Amino acid sequence: METAGYVDGAFVKGEGARFIVENPSDETIVAEVAGLSAAQSGAAIAAARRAFDSGVWSGLTMKQRAEPMRHYAEALRKRADRLAELAVAEAGCPVSSTVMGAQVHAPLRMADEIVDMFLALPEIEDNGLPLHERVNPHFVVQSLKRWTPLGVVAAISAYNVPFYTAFWKVVPALMAGDSVILRPNPLTPLSAMVFAEAADEAGLPAGVLNVIVEAGLDGGQLMTTDERVDLVSFTGSCAVGVKVAQQAAPTLKRLVLELGGKSAQIYLPDAVERAVSAAASVCLSHAGQGCVLGTRVFVPEAAKAKVLEGMKAALAPTKIGPASDPATQLGPVISAAQRDRCEHFTRAAVAAGGTVVCGGKRPEGLDKGYYYEPTVLDLPDNTNPAAQEEIFGPVIGVIGYRDLDHAVEMANDSKFGLSGWVHGLDKVQSLEVGKKIRSGAVNINGAVMSSHASGGGVKMSGLGRERGVEGLREFQMLTTFNIGG
Repeated sequence: METAGYVDGAFVKGEGARFIVENPSDETIVAEVAGLSAAQSGAAIAAARRAFDSGVWSGLTMKQRAEPMRHYAEALRKRADRLAELAVAEAGCPVSSTVMGAQVHAPLRMADEIVDMFLALPEIEDNGLPLHERVNPHFVVQSLKRWTPLGVVAAISAYNVPFYTAFWKVVPALMAGDSVILRPNPLTPLSAMVFAEAADEAGLPAGVLNVIVEAGLDGGQLMTTDERVDLVSFTGSCAVGVKVAQQAAPTLKRLVLELGGKSAQIYLPDAVERAVSAAASVCLSHAGQGCVLGTRVFVPEAAKAKVLEGMKAALAPTKIGPASDPATQLGPVISAAQRDRCEHFTRAAVAAGGTVVCGGKRPEGLDKGYYYEPTVLDLPDNTNPAAQEEIFGPVIGVIGYRDLDHAVEMANDSKFGLSGWVHGLDKVQSLEVGKKIRSGAVNINGAVMSSHASGGGVKMSGLGRERGVEGLREFQMLTTFNIGG
């Protein structure tokens, strides 16, 4: 794959280091890529800045951008089959998994929804001054908020759902009138070129969308430090998110950081039988590689043994295998390093007093590929390393609570705060428990994947919001106008 970038309206051959994109199911080579050089990354940033400042896209009205963005959305949808193939080949998502909806179908559906949502947002809003501030003996004043395009957006996406995480940076930023540089994770870079192909087909102006595919960090570091970039939107680990924030600090860039999670699932006593299903819902969701998955399960202490027994039985018949096999329920994690991480935290959990109820090792008979058995850990308390650190694999921990106050206390005893879950037949009590969880999102007896519902983290889970009105406004600049007379 020589064409590994899209800069200033043209597909370019990479002049940087070559690297391999590997299929995590069998370790075969999906593609060999010549990445972009640092100079080419700089050219992409320059093109984005030039396009924004020229007004060729940013100077259009929201209605004027809507038509080409609908063409862009259609061009993306035409590539649905290719995106599904790449989700299997480079990300290792099982072809029959429900997560394929998030990989491909949900974002493609959301493209037109983003256009419609922006068109419904007012460009000008009143600031709501009280009457005595609007009218005084000297003048009458009006105070307004005006929303306009922000500037150049550096979009850095994750490997677990590569198209989806890039999509919610690229499409809202473009519709807002910004110029974008997209840099995918080197483990899953191929789907990023679909954004470029669609932009080329839809006739978006040169420089408005640029794509940097690279093996190393040079392009990403330039995107987070260059003064020509106005916002960095990053999805990934907390450790890298901190580095992104540090690199962006000298130029005070706006940041949207969707980072790690260690989400709690609290099962009320009246719904404890539902807890058994949590093991499969977490471990079999793209091998547990989801930042919002409820990997800490809290149940009443008296029910814990029965829940663990049920989880073990539920996971026993799990079909583990290549993502391309329609019968596969649990595919690989993304890399050998990620499989090692699962092993490390399983050992750490046991060393700290935990017990492996099932799984906890590499499956037999799969010599190639990065597989780890679905693993349930009996954790003595919330201080266990497997309860405090994000593992990002098919590993779930179960912890007993004395009462609901104790459950909430443990749920909030975490450096993360991305999502949370409460399950209970008593809807009023479930809501009251959910209101006490300190997290960017709380799901009570259900969840949604919607353009209209935003998500985001607190504490080490990040800054800012994605999706919803709040997520769209991240890509706009707010100016207050005070007009007297």
